[in-house]
Amino acid sequence: MVQQEEAVEKTLAYYLLKQEIEDFLIEEADLLDDRRYEEWLNLLTDDIRYWVPLRRNVKFGEWDRELTRERQDLSWFDEGKETLTMRVKQILTGVHWAEEPSSRITHFVSGIRLVKISPLVEAPEEVTVGSRLLVYQNRVATETNILVGRREDILRKVDGQWKIARRKFLLDQSVLLAKSMTFFF
Repeated sequence: MVQQEEAVEKTLAYYLLKQEIEDFLIEEADLLDDRRYEEWLNLLTDDIRYWVPLRRNVKFGEWDRELTRERQDLSWFDEGKETLTMRVKQILTGVHWAEEPSSRITHFVSGIRLVKISPLVEAPEEVTVGSRLLVYQNRVATETNILVGRREDILRKVDGQWKIARRKFLLDQSVLLAKSMTFFF
């Protein structure tokens, strides 16, 4: 009977944590969609790693060559908090050539799953989260971009609040037709 009660409590703790993480990621998407970039920066740890590798078209079975290597090869983005902050400041000047007029952007986050919870589900300090992301961007009257892929995030509790410590976004496109990528994944 005790084991059964512990299993139910762990299941309940897991689903409560999952809901908390889902709410966090949806609220993050709202901040980005509402152009509240400075508030979004507050969701990032000071040591964040924000990485979007390039994807190559490879022969069957050569999957290890599909992504560019972290810190070794070229990538779409490979940034820390300082660079992300500079990008936000540039956008907020109002004279950023690629964001005048401002884009309309919507982030669709789905398939959220908890991959790893440390140290315990009942007292998590760090959670590895997998999700799917679709970013829709509309600029001026006729420019539309749709980017799709998977995110791998590490969220860390800092002063009782979740923050993004690492984000890896795997775009499903190997060639991007967007004229610029001023938005965040």
